[in-house]
Amino acid sequence: MQPPTEVTDNSILLRQYQQSDIPMIVEAVRESGHELKPWVSWYHENYSEVDVISWIKTLPEAWAKGASYDYVITDATDGSYLGGCGINHIRWTYRFANIGYWVRTTRTQQGIAGRAVLLLARLAFEYLGLVRVEIVVAVGNKASQRVAQKVGAVQEGILRNRMVVGENIYDAVMHSLIPQDLGMQAS
Repeated sequence: MQPPTEVTDNSILLRQYQQSDIPMIVEAVRESGHELKPWVSWYHENYSEVDVISWIKTLPEAWAKGASYDYVITDATDGSYLGGCGINHIRWTYRFANIGYWVRTTRTQQGIAGRAVLLLARLAFEYLGLVRVEIVVAVGNKASQRVAQKVGAVQEGILRNRMVVGENIYDAVMHSLIPQDLGMQAS
């Protein structure tokens, strides 16, 4: 079953990307470049609308094929752009996936990423029938590790040379959530 295209906890709203989001995304990425650069492969110094347009074009097909489900994170009250998140690297045979997230610099440390992770995990378990979601974070990315810890994800260990970002190779901390962690039954 497909997940909904929009979900909220009344504080944040996750929804599918739209063409009208492009200028807000570029602004947020440029604002957050210093924090994004070490940890994501898609960021570069000249990030522009061209980058967003080409990426957004891939999303409907990925969604339709069940390859990934990407969402804009917005403020549920005023609609302002807060960041992005998604369920990706889905392994249907084994019923698990990865959850990724980022929040623009001016809105970090407000619980936004944690709320997005919990909404995504519920979608993964309730709608996709997954039994596990993983949060894989570079060892040096302390902010993302705190998000995983705050939502109750279990730290399972260090994976050597697990992340490649540009020319950098990082060890990564593996965290996981299963339905029971959220008080749900595994399906």
